[in-house]
Amino acid sequence: MDNLRDFLKSWPGRILLIVCLSPLALLGIESYFQSGVDPNQVAKVGDDSVSLSEYQNAVNSRRTELLQDLKDASLLNEDVLHEQVLRGLVDRALLQQQAGKLGMTVSDETINRLLRQEEGFQDADGNFSNDKFALFLRQRGMNKNQLFAEFRNQLSLEQLNASIVGTAIYPMKSINQLIDLQLEARTLWLHRFNWQDYADKVTVSQQQVQSYYDGNKDALKSAAMLDLAYIQLRPEDITVESVSEEDIKQQYAAYKQSLALEDERQISQILLSGDNAKARAQAVKARLDKGESFATLAKTESDDPSGETGGAIGTFNASVFGSDAEKVASALDGLQVGETTAPIQTSFGYQIFTVTEDNGEQVPSMESMRKQLTAKAVEYKRQAAYADKVTAINDLAADGLSINDIAQQENVALKTIKDYRKTNNTSALSQPVVVKQAFDEFSIQDQAVSAGIDVADATVWVQSSNYRPTKTLTLQEATPRITQLLRKKAASELALKDAKQVAAGIKTVADIQKAGVKLQSLGEVSRQTTLLTEKERSLAFSKQAPENGVTAFATATDMGASVMVGDRIKIEQQAQLSDEQKAETARIVRDNMGQNHLQDYLEYLRMVYEVDVNEANIASTQGR
Repeated sequence: MDNLRDFLKSWPGRILLIVCLSPLALLGIESYFQSGVDPNQVAKVGDDSVSLSEYQNAVNSRRTELLQDLKDASLLNEDVLHEQVLRGLVDRALLQQQAGKLGMTVSDETINRLLRQEEGFQDADGNFSNDKFALFLRQRGMNKNQLFAEFRNQLSLEQLNASIVGTAIYPMKSINQLIDLQLEARTLWLHRFNWQDYADKVTVSQQQVQSYYDGNKDALKSAAMLDLAYIQLRPEDITVESVSEEDIKQQYAAYKQSLALEDERQISQILLSGDNAKARAQAVKARLDKGESFATLAKTESDDPSGETGGAIGTFNASVFGSDAEKVASALDGLQVGETTAPIQTSFGYQIFTVTEDNGEQVPSMESMRKQLTAKAVEYKRQAAYADKVTAINDLAADGLSINDIAQQENVALKTIKDYRKTNNTSALSQPVVVKQAFDEFSIQDQAVSAGIDVADATVWVQSSNYRPTKTLTLQEATPRITQLLRKKAASELALKDAKQVAAGIKTVADIQKAGVKLQSLGEVSRQTTLLTEKERSLAFSKQAPENGVTAFATATDMGASVMVGDRIKIEQQAQLSDEQKAETARIVRDNMGQNHLQDYLEYLRMVYEVDVNEANIASTQGR
């Protein structure tokens, strides 16, 4: 198994594990060797196709991968996921056909050589092992010819990919210039002019509004909206009654089981049976409490043959005690070497136990963990009650009750969101999974309560009403939006005018204090600073300052305008970067350029090979 695990990290192993989802991973393999073309296709790509099962497997793989890094599954946008997966599979099919058309192939000799180099297929002497290779094939349900065919296809794709990406040329001289830019730094002063401070100086006429509306009517559309009623349930909303001693014992048993420890305690017993067993057991216990030897009393008082050897019965084995096992285990819980239990009534009579030796790991006693175990028992009951309530609400929703009736019956607060948006949703329920459910065609038409939707640490149920699809706004409807847009534009122009005036008056550091506005010193910053917006960063290093002087410049921003003052640009020495770092920078730049070339090539292939997507089959995989 270790060899197999190591193999999966190797060259052929990686080929088997890669999932094709983006241009950067187009050379992966999603599924193996189906017998013929699946009649259920999601896309026809030239003479090739993407099958429904292939598509579903790739979606599931990618979803699993994303959820490993995503704490809240409701934040996963399923529409984007499906779109990216489909594009990746289509891109792969395009490249496969083009590789075949260009005659790119790999010989059996090359594949044999690569496989023989894999340690996962080698024996202890470093020789290729046919047995290990055969085991690998059996575990994957394929034969040698199938494996070779898939590798040949894979390596051909890699050849084509390398031939495209490798065409990216970016001279080292340009790389050095790029590095120099990233090493630039200067001291900056900044003042931002907010357009809202100029809004009261601007008037927008109805004629301006009409003119803008006439020129941009097709772009002025309302957002798709509806009214949403919902209920939300969290585990902490569930009230839990106090837990019983039995609940705590169950948690302790689960805790010990989780440790996976073997019970190494050596125990001895005294068994008293017959009509007066209880009285005899109490008398024996009293003598033990006074200090008499357990082994001696076992020999003289025990009715079990083990008494002849002092009552020794070996390590504790629950199966020996049958239905009494839990009772005996509870009595022995936390018992130290030399201590004795109280008499325990079992199916054998009355038994008294002692621990004579303990070679196992020490498990904390139930009493020492009572607070922790109680908290676990409370949480266990809360989660169980929470699951029951979720099921009950789901049943009511399936029965056709309205969300208002469900809220009243289950004593859950009913909440509403008016004008719930399909896009740019910033409401309390902005998770993509909720938006998708709320705007589901069936949900809108039937206005039924949804099944429970998991969001972070809660479950929500939604009911849509008053759906308003997107439409072109009338002049009256668009007027507030247009007025705001024109007011912001005119106010921003006034802000930029003031910013330019301030910039024009600054020639020296001393002028900064006389500027009429307070310029904040940002200290020495580089091109990577997060203190500036993107537009500000694009201008911050655009102009060199004179010797012993400063330069000032103004720029329009989304907020209005900014004026910046910078001293002389300084460039750190590239000597701080090793040759390896420079080479890595060059590789990243060229790879990025190569990926752009690959995208362009794929667009070209889309014109060469017809791509026909089966929207109905894709919709079926998304439950639509």
